[in-house]
Amino acid sequence: MEEKLIGKIAHYYGHVNVGIVELKDVLKVGDMVHIKGHTSDFTQQVSSMQIEHAMVNEAKVGDSVGITVDQKVHEHDSVYKVE
Repeated sequence: MEEKLIGKIAHYYGHVNVGIVELKDVLKVGDMVHIKGHTSDFTQQVSSMQIEHAMVNEAKVGDSVGITVDQKVHEHDSVYKVE
């Protein structure tokens, strides 16, 4: 499997398990992502995505999107799209 860096975690909201990703590439609901940092390292499918509290199916370069994450993430963790 090939991985492409598509962004970084800007913030994590632990009470709702949401990571804010600053995107450098397109991301869609259903894409597989690999989140990796000092203590984070897991792969998951993007099940839901929001921009400014509005549900979206796709986000573009420059967007900051909230995605539901399966595990705790940290600021500056790298987000890769698995292809």
